[in-house]
Amino acid sequence: MSGGGSFSSDQTTLNLAVIGADTLARAGRTRITSLQGLGIANSTLLLHNAATAGAAAAGNLVATYKFGTEGLEVYVPGSGILFDKGIVFNLAGAGGSVTLTITGG
Repeated sequence: MSGGGSFSSDQTTLNLAVIGADTLARAGRTRITSLQGLGIANSTLLLHNAATAGAAAAGNLVATYKFGTEGLEVYVPGSGILFDKGIVFNLAGAGGSVTLTITGG
């Protein structure tokens, strides 16, 4: 950057591991802009808009992704998927992980 200026970004990543239970990935207002998953046989990723893991329910389920050993790559156009309370996830499968690119905080 010319002039010796600097910049910062509120974009970061979260790594979601297979835990087998609802888990709080990030509290507070956040937007998911992309997802990448390692190949996990018969995997399901559930994303809830909730402030705590115990608050995850069908009524606040925002997205469901099912994928296999081919992996998962999703770019969310525009401003991304808004989670105004927080991101609670449940990743089921045999090993592996999913990486979310997020903004906000």
